[in-house]
Amino acid sequence: MKAVHIITRLVLGGAQENTVLTCEGLLRRGHDVTLITGPALGPEGELIKRARAAGVPVRIVDEMRRAVNPWRDLKSYYSLKKLVREIRPQIVHTHSSKAGIIGRKAAHAAGAPIIVHTIHGLPFFKYQSRAANWLYIALERRAAKISDRIFCVANAMTEGAVAAGIADRSKFQTIYSGMEVEPFLDDSVSPREVKKELGIPEDAPVVGKIARLFHLKGHEDFLAAAARISAKFPSARYLVVGSGILHDQLVGLARRLGILEKVTFAGLVPPDRIPALVKAMDVLVHASYREGLARTLVQALLSARPVVSYDLDGAPEVVLPGKTGFLVAPADIQGLADSVILLLSDPQLRQSYGEQGRRLFAEKFRHETMTAQIEEAYFDLARQKGVSTGR
Repeated sequence: MKAVHIITRLVLGGAQENTVLTCEGLLRRGHDVTLITGPALGPEGELIKRARAAGVPVRIVDEMRRAVNPWRDLKSYYSLKKLVREIRPQIVHTHSSKAGIIGRKAAHAAGAPIIVHTIHGLPFFKYQSRAANWLYIALERRAAKISDRIFCVANAMTEGAVAAGIADRSKFQTIYSGMEVEPFLDDSVSPREVKKELGIPEDAPVVGKIARLFHLKGHEDFLAAAARISAKFPSARYLVVGSGILHDQLVGLARRLGILEKVTFAGLVPPDRIPALVKAMDVLVHASYREGLARTLVQALLSARPVVSYDLDGAPEVVLPGKTGFLVAPADIQGLADSVILLLSDPQLRQSYGEQGRRLFAEKFRHETMTAQIEEAYFDLARQKGVSTGR
């Protein structure tokens, strides 16, 4: 089949990695795939070079940006419509909210036979204004009407979308976000060597967090919990992986909490560096207030590391109390600290949770599994709509 994927921007992030892996996988399976995106602006890095190196044709729509701008958004719409008419795909697959709303409308206007969308994270959420949520829900409802299927990276995304009246449940399908699992399953990496590279004492327990340094990612809560953990474990160190606009603010917070010398800000790292950094951790904490299903939770479990997360969105689908980690109510900083303290106090519990996580999720989150499910959904929709394919 000929497919076009559209995403707002290809920075380093879960939705973006998911999209690139899907395009690469479909290409390997013999499909004709084009990836359309806006420029990769900002401090989060980019995946455009990675996609092109894998042979995926990438087309840049310069007007398409994450921020709402009516003039640019209108120009993006016309550019996307023109490209879809030029490429004439059998299927248009959109990702992320901005590209999903504009891209589906453009695909429909251009006469694309099949239109699908992936929800990586709902654009409406608790910590946003009522007016913004109302607007996003209205736009998503309209876009859903011209969608043949909506994929969700977690069951929680389906539940949230159905509850908001986006579309009938029958239109949704959960396909977990695939990743390259082998580097995380590889235990040949020495945690001691990684700690040495980072300037962390080799015998220090390490609590880590991987996320953009951005609002609602919960770094403030992580550092506040770290200060409380340090009272019980003075030797503990804290590894923060990621870059973003809050870097200086978070460094200042760590200084005020008296733990700056115990915190390593690793900054922006290439994706192939993440497995080694996870191996250096004893516990991974995810304190985000908004997420689809955080890839870092899965990556830690694939690395046989236990996890502690706020109990929201897709986290309960991989953080299983009594099996793989602890779920804590959002904003419960003491709960985060207590859960980490319990894990640091019990090496056998850490090992048990980590091993169970690896066993439960290694196959489910392979990118090959994701791509096969997406491909089958494409063919299923083609059969339903009478669209000719090469199968």
